[in-house]
Amino acid sequence: MQTPLQSAPEGRPRLLIVDDDALITDTLAFALGAEFEVLACESRPHAIELLRQLPEPPELALVDLGLPPTPHAPDQGFRLIADLLAHSPNMRIFVLSGQNDAAHARHARALGAAEFIAKPCDPAALKAILSRALSVRNAEMRADRDRARGSEEFIGLSPALQKLKSQLAQFADSQFPVLVEGESGSGKELVARSLHRQSVRAGKPYFALNCAAIAPTLVEPTLFGHAKGAFTGATAAHAGFFEEAGEGTLFLDEIGELPLEMQAKLLRVLENGEYQRVGETTSRVSRARMIAASNRDLRQEIKKNAFRADLYHRLSVFTLRVPPLRDLGDDKLLLLEHFRRFYAEQSGAQPFSLDEAAEQRWLAYTFPGNVRELRNIVIRLTVKQAGRRLTPEDLELEFDLESGAPSADAPDDGDVIAQAVRHLERSRGIQLDRMLQALERGYIEAALRLTRGNVSQAAKLLGVNRTTLYSRMNDGEQKDD
Repeated sequence: MQTPLQSAPEGRPRLLIVDDDALITDTLAFALGAEFEVLACESRPHAIELLRQLPEPPELALVDLGLPPTPHAPDQGFRLIADLLAHSPNMRIFVLSGQNDAAHARHARALGAAEFIAKPCDPAALKAILSRALSVRNAEMRADRDRARGSEEFIGLSPALQKLKSQLAQFADSQFPVLVEGESGSGKELVARSLHRQSVRAGKPYFALNCAAIAPTLVEPTLFGHAKGAFTGATAAHAGFFEEAGEGTLFLDEIGELPLEMQAKLLRVLENGEYQRVGETTSRVSRARMIAASNRDLRQEIKKNAFRADLYHRLSVFTLRVPPLRDLGDDKLLLLEHFRRFYAEQSGAQPFSLDEAAEQRWLAYTFPGNVRELRNIVIRLTVKQAGRRLTPEDLELEFDLESGAPSADAPDDGDVIAQAVRHLERSRGIQLDRMLQALERGYIEAALRLTRGNVSQAAKLLGVNRTTLYSRMNDGEQKDD
């Protein structure tokens, strides 16, 4: 089942519904059809295929976690949330699920979903939720545009953010490509726009293409243009992004999604500026500055033969690493204040506040979904806790304590080896068992401090069950004795 493509009626936003239950999608389409142009899909692959055919992504999405081929597991739903946000970072995603699992809800929100809605849902209440989300989304986009035109785009004073700002100023006027690396939700596109705005090209065009959001067969004509009759549907010649960007900037987001064949053609442009429209033999020359971004480790993609090493080296003349939110220290509180004030003004509600213990808990949380997750938490607290002074327990209802940040749970082997080499060089020998025991005791103590002595929550942070944690705590005490 897949809704046929058509242009969205004037003034009616698009809503994507992904659920394998036809009764649910038909009911919701009927109930919401007056306010939204509803597009329905039954699976993750169908949703991705549909999105790649649309000229503009939907503003809103309702996603069932239990999608085929595993309707009783949330894996496909979780993956689709990430896919949708890679396709359109501004999309507002709501999770529909018949399994009212608090852990699943928190993890979906950490991935970037705005809220978790249990089935069955009241259509009138759902309509109100979606309308409010659309209003907030549009206000955010206006605010982002206003901030991009201003002198300050990044909120924070941490050393990591100051380093990023310094590098932006240093690299902005270079003619060479820049590769922007960072986790999902950390603000890579904001970095690309800032590079353009601070450069001598600021008055020139800026074009952005999300490589994950376009069908592989459409990438080449989109970037390079095409001649009339070059393929079915090409009724007229059309310029591509390289041509239209002129001497401006072209930003390629999620560049790791490019097919290898396209990577080779992109490499040619980087080497000598030359490209050809699809269906033409005449070479054209691009003078655009290229910025690329990826939340994948492209070095690992090279090892898997999924990304060309020569293209990587061309793109990464300058590399900017956008720091994850967990590394920004007190900037978490500055961002909290910024978003709290903004959403309180938008909703007309009294802003919530945090008591001292809650502030410390906010600072200790790792925010695996980065700034996007922080923003969504503030939106929910503004709606549900208006005017209240919140405690750590209030915050933990919104935090994804079970899964944490994937990149923090599994350090890169190369980083671990490099750290071990430095340690061994300094110490000229260690006692491995004693060092591992000290590390375990340190992590256990850190988890207990973060959860204020709550062993169950500490066990979840450490990825072990409570009995195992008790056992290891007792073993540590006996070894100390």
